[in-house]
Amino acid sequence: MSEVNTDAQVRPREIIEAVRRLEAGELVGLPTETVYGLAADAENAQAVAKIYAAKGRPADHPVIVHIHRAADLGHWASDVPEPARKLAAAFWPGPLTLILPRKPGVADACAGGQNTIGLRCPSHPVAQAVLAIFKGGQGGLAAPSANRFGRISPTTAAHVHAELGDDLLVLDGGACAVGIESTIVDCTVQPPRILRPGQLQAADIAQTLGVAEADLLRSADSAPRVAGVLPAHYAPRTPLQWCSREQINARWGIDADADAGAGRRIGVLAFPPQPHAPHSSWVTLPADPAAYAQQLYAALRKLDAAGLEEICVEVLPPSPAWLALRDRLTRAVHGSGR
Repeated sequence: MSEVNTDAQVRPREIIEAVRRLEAGELVGLPTETVYGLAADAENAQAVAKIYAAKGRPADHPVIVHIHRAADLGHWASDVPEPARKLAAAFWPGPLTLILPRKPGVADACAGGQNTIGLRCPSHPVAQAVLAIFKGGQGGLAAPSANRFGRISPTTAAHVHAELGDDLLVLDGGACAVGIESTIVDCTVQPPRILRPGQLQAADIAQTLGVAEADLLRSADSAPRVAGVLPAHYAPRTPLQWCSREQINARWGIDADADAGAGRRIGVLAFPPQPHAPHSSWVTLPADPAAYAQQLYAALRKLDAAGLEEICVEVLPPSPAWLALRDRLTRAVHGSGR
């Protein structure tokens, strides 16, 4: 058995117990650098079915398979084109998922009825520790976000328990460092294309592959189905809407009516500065996109649990660095209030 290297909050015996349960076909809450995943043996169809049941996930919605190292790609994919190898070498372990042609008969339950597979090598030390000893380091873990389908992704162990109950074993690896889901790149076409933006930027991928950034972001109407790209996703139950800074200032700024919002419980998710807003629940997030992403889902959960009538989120900057966050919040707005 490999030496177990873990986050300080997770003891080696907890890793070993998690692996035992996974190899027995059970589910485990697993920290990654992006969000917490609900993990199962990717090659055990009954175990993967438990993920779909626990999340209420549609059967045709594929799940990403997490693997220990890039050298294992050939076990899962029938072909690993050179662009995929370059991306894995440059960005794995890390928040990047590669869509590849699936080897026939491998991980059928994870594919959503397609002939492709999404593969990722996570960098979180706890996820790496589990993968290093699961099936002798040769296995893969199906691990979509550990929440009810379409809802806010969890970035702490407490979020997972709140969503899925206290009976689930959850390895507490602390708050996720990235905080939003991985960038998904379709490597079944040339040049590859980005199907879901994430922390890893199109500019970095384009530079690695020597292609134009615009080609990576081209329309993907005929692309494989992948996780997290439905119009309504990542959503609070409280109605969520975009608000400009001008709207926020008019409603809560220094010259605003002191009684604005009286009688209504409103939440605000915005950049600094925070005005005096006696009739609102206000959460301020940093103007740096990486820091904003790391805190976003926890902030949404806090506001969603506050019994509010509405949440206003400040419009994000239009620059490429904010693309993934605009994507997540746009889908959250569409799916909110249900």
